[in-house]
Amino acid sequence: MASFIPLFFIAAALLISPACSLTCTSQTFTQKNTFTNCTDLPVLKAYLHWTYDPTAKPKPTLSVAFIAPPAKPDGWIAWALNPTGTGMAGSQSLVAFKESNGSVIVKTYNISAYNSIVESKLFYDVLDKKAEFSGGVIRIFAKLALPSDTTELNQVWQVGSKVNNGNPEKHEFAPDNLNSKGPLLLVSKAAAETPTLAPSPAPTSGNGNGGRNGNDNGGSSRIEVCGALVLLLAIPLLGF
Repeated sequence: MASFIPLFFIAAALLISPACSLTCTSQTFTQKNTFTNCTDLPVLKAYLHWTYDPTAKPKPTLSVAFIAPPAKPDGWIAWALNPTGTGMAGSQSLVAFKESNGSVIVKTYNISAYNSIVESKLFYDVLDKKAEFSGGVIRIFAKLALPSDTTELNQVWQVGSKVNNGNPEKHEFAPDNLNSKGPLLLVSKAAAETPTLAPSPAPTSGNGNGGRNGNDNGGSSRIEVCGALVLLLAIPLLGF
């Protein structure tokens, strides 16, 4: 029994770790240190690194690095904000893919309907955008200007397998593709609700609730929960 218990803990850690790991924190890319938050998005092997600057002028800004593998090597990835809903329709999308010459391009799409995907200007001002491809993943880097007093956004992300004449073709409609959406909390609710009585630092950045955040208390909470799960599983073996 004594020799079995260590093996049990190793096996339990292996079983639980995929749900508890914070893989965005271990990613490396050239601009990683410029972002203050990172989130493991729950589906499509996607990750979001981001920084919200509510003091930027003339409008607050959101800088992001969205990272995901396309469905196929010649496919595409997309990250979007939706100011009118929680799904794809109405999303203001940044879509990246490799061109025929091997370079990676980012295009903007205002997706007004599921059957209308036309390159266009976005509701949000795009101050900067670029993309890169390496290691089987595409990384979209962008900086957006947001309306004042923005505290929470609806984000949508997607991957596709094919690009035809410079236009992304339809993605799959598997469960992961249909569930690739969620809220992005820019400012903690406590910070947003507390009145400012004196000059203070910028509001504390919150976590992206659409996934698992690597730079807030959510990470500590998940570690505690995972540890508790292992302990609960071990109790029968320890004779309690």
